[in-house]
Amino acid sequence: FVFTVLPLVFMICMAFTNYSRIGNHLMLFDWVGLDNFKTLFDSGSILGSTFWSVLGWTIVWAFFATFSNYIFGMILSLLINRKGTRAKGFWRFCFVLSCAVPMFVSLLIMRTMLQPEGAINVLLRNIGLIASDASLPFFTDTTWARVTVIIINIWVGVPYTLLQLTGVLQNIPEELYEAAKVDGAGTVTRFFRITLPMLKPTIILAVFLSITSSLQCFDLIYTMTGGGPNNASTTLVIYAYSLCFAGSSSAGYAMAVSNILFVVILVIAMLQRGMMKREASEI
Repeated sequence: FVFTVLPLVFMICMAFTNYSRIGNHLMLFDWVGLDNFKTLFDSGSILGSTFWSVLGWTIVWAFFATFSNYIFGMILSLLINRKGTRAKGFWRFCFVLSCAVPMFVSLLIMRTMLQPEGAINVLLRNIGLIASDASLPFFTDTTWARVTVIIINIWVGVPYTLLQLTGVLQNIPEELYEAAKVDGAGTVTRFFRITLPMLKPTIILAVFLSITSSLQCFDLIYTMTGGGPNNASTTLVIYAYSLCFAGSSSAGYAMAVSNILFVVILVIAMLQRGMMKREASEI
């Protein structure tokens, strides 16, 4: 209760005040009603224009972070678990090995490698793909920064998707595939008629959880880009953090942003529950 309900109640209440601080000192605050939300929704204000830009990128990020992981993870799990693949355990070990390294450590190493004088740019110069005095703007260009964090998220997330789907694939009776072959079903037909329906409950649950996790993503993006350049890769969570802690005194606005994110996640959770109930009733 102390670590879950009370912080939530505090966040909701503070969103309707001008709660702020200067340095480490809290300031007296007043009840301002919906003023914080009006400012955020006003695209003509500085906070409002930034909020809408950040919200747009957060939605794009959640979409690509979720579905790229599941598309590549599903393809990889199907390739490893197909009947003709040898040394299945070895290939799973190779792809899941990255899970053994703490993600924060992996991200720091990756960030170092992608610096202008990092290993990636140095390698590209040495093999002649870029000029000797050039470097790829992984963190200094808007498009490059966004694509970079999405690709790194694929590298981080695909092994977990592989593990989730492998357990289900191994429990699908081989007799179903053999019977489908006898009936003349091809590979694509067997996938859509047997494999995908068997994976559907797991995929629905995992996709909704992944969307929720992506909307709350902080560590990956903040470690790699810090939300830059110029807030290009800033998500709602990072934006709320910057408003509340990163030298700003707009804690009331940060609470308002957090409330908006809370409502979005709550709606997603309700959709997930409804879909899971419908799936259970169809079984």
